[in-house]
Amino acid sequence: MDHMKNMILAAVATVASIVTNALGGWDVSLQVLIGLMAADCLTGWLVAAVWKKSNKSDTGALDSKASFKGLCRKMVVLVLVWVANMLDTAMGIQYVRTAVCIFFIGNEGLSLLENIGLMGVPFPKFLKNALEALRDKGDEGGGGHDGG
Repeated sequence: MDHMKNMILAAVATVASIVTNALGGWDVSLQVLIGLMAADCLTGWLVAAVWKKSNKSDTGALDSKASFKGLCRKMVVLVLVWVANMLDTAMGIQYVRTAVCIFFIGNEGLSLLENIGLMGVPFPKFLKNALEALRDKGDEGGGGHDGG
């Protein structure tokens, strides 16, 4: 049983390493993006399941099709990070991936704040302003250099 468990853990670690490498490494940009994606999924699910205020379904309640579409969108975001990383590699630069991550960090953060607002939880306006600024910076390609 331990042998099987170790084989499964090794396989998961191998796949995770390959995916992380393809996405440009486990740097701060990717950590923040994936963390916000997870928080957005969780709060979106809570908005639908508990508050029944989701704008993704007619009733505001959970909808498996809407959930699946949301997860597919998040996977496409990661595909765009992968493409951006390949562009960086092909052009010998290190900012396209970072700019893409920053843009989607802003988007995911704003979606998270939208969910939090639907729950009735207040948040400081400067947080929304900062996320909008990040999204705009990423949209303009101003990602800076993080070692990508």
